[in-house]
Amino acid sequence: MTAYISRHFLFNKPHIICYNQVMKICFIPIDNRPVCYNLAKDICAIDETIELYIPPREMLGDLTKSADIEGIFDWLNNLPKDLNCIITSLDTLAYGGLIPSRRIKDSYEEIKQRLERLKPFFIGKKVYAFSSIMRISNNNYNEEEKEYWSEWGKKIFEFSYNSCKLKSHIETDIPKAILEDYLTTRKRNFAINALYLDWQKEGIFDTLIFSKDDCAEFGFNVSEAIMLENWGATTKTGADEIPLSLLARSIPKQISVFPQFIEPEYKDKISNYEDISIEKSVLGQLELGGFNIANNQRDADIVLVINNFKEKQGELVMGWDTEPYKWGFKLPNKHYAAADVRYANGADNEFVKTLFNYKLPDYGFSAWNTSANTLGSLLAAIKVKYNAFKYNDLAFKKLQAIRFLDDWAYQANVRGQITEPRDISNLMKPFEEKISLKLGLPIRAKYSYPWNRKFEIEVSII
Repeated sequence: MTAYISRHFLFNKPHIICYNQVMKICFIPIDNRPVCYNLAKDICAIDETIELYIPPREMLGDLTKSADIEGIFDWLNNLPKDLNCIITSLDTLAYGGLIPSRRIKDSYEEIKQRLERLKPFFIGKKVYAFSSIMRISNNNYNEEEKEYWSEWGKKIFEFSYNSCKLKSHIETDIPKAILEDYLTTRKRNFAINALYLDWQKEGIFDTLIFSKDDCAEFGFNVSEAIMLENWGATTKTGADEIPLSLLARSIPKQISVFPQFIEPEYKDKISNYEDISIEKSVLGQLELGGFNIANNQRDADIVLVINNFKEKQGELVMGWDTEPYKWGFKLPNKHYAAADVRYANGADNEFVKTLFNYKLPDYGFSAWNTSANTLGSLLAAIKVKYNAFKYNDLAFKKLQAIRFLDDWAYQANVRGQITEPRDISNLMKPFEEKISLKLGLPIRAKYSYPWNRKFEIEVSII
């Protein structure tokens, strides 16, 4: 047995971890976006003893195509028999991905038969799984929905919201055929989620999570979550980050984290696209990731600094303003990570400026998409780094460079300067230089648009 001395210290004593094998993790993402595919690989690279088995990227779904489910089933059957755990998006295996879960026409029976083939592979293994509760977006954009969403999406959202709020039937001018199709899809997906609960009772899953994506206070998705909870299910606000939250949970070593809010008197406020307060979102992500919650900085291994918003979370791209960070909060004088959720879909420039002027968080920074997305992915990186059996500092710096380039440089700055996907190398260069200097990491980066839209970029450090 080989012993490694960790680079981290507890109470000024070396944290010594002994092991005699690598950790073999099977990881099946929601789709092939960088935050679903690359981010998992980048986080696991921090610990060289983690062997991550992830399907070839071309097998996974994207904005317009479903995953190759048969190909993934064949891939699963050729994995090592001594896997430590399986972390999976059930939406990928049932429907071909998160977006196809709202689009495909397959019947309940067809999907059930497909899923039954998984049972022999799952039995006897530690399986950390999640399935989405079908979202209801509050707009007329059909990019990720069925075609009719471009005309009726907002009205379907309003019908859902008011029906559940008033708890009665309401009149609507949504065409009958469209409403019936939408409700039939919802009913099918809910029945599949109920099937997973039966599997849980059979002991198939170590952990089963139902995700609440793009939630409002009322709606069919909220009502379905309550029903599942009444049947014993665990639901969490979020979606894309949950496989990473489950990755954190799969690592058994404990970490004590103290969540420190920059605006503590506003931690009861609700983030955009979520249905719970930012405090409950933080605590829920910590619980799901298998962390201990400390009562103060002194007793914590890591301080999680949350740059939360005041009255309302901002969003730069949507033009939703909020009060940015103002100097006055003293950053911790110990190991810390920073979850920047003052804005959705991008970092707070004033907060990042403070980090660069003071000291960057030595356990990570994140500010992508929703509050839950930011928190879950950041906590996964914390868990892997803190418990790394063979720590790779270069991999950690690369991860941080990508997050600053994506969440701060692009989402909070460059994205607003372009009208469509195009070459942004020159626009990103000043940010690259600043990040490179602060991290002590030479940066040569390439940028692409994997789904051919401005919403996300892929940052490749070469």
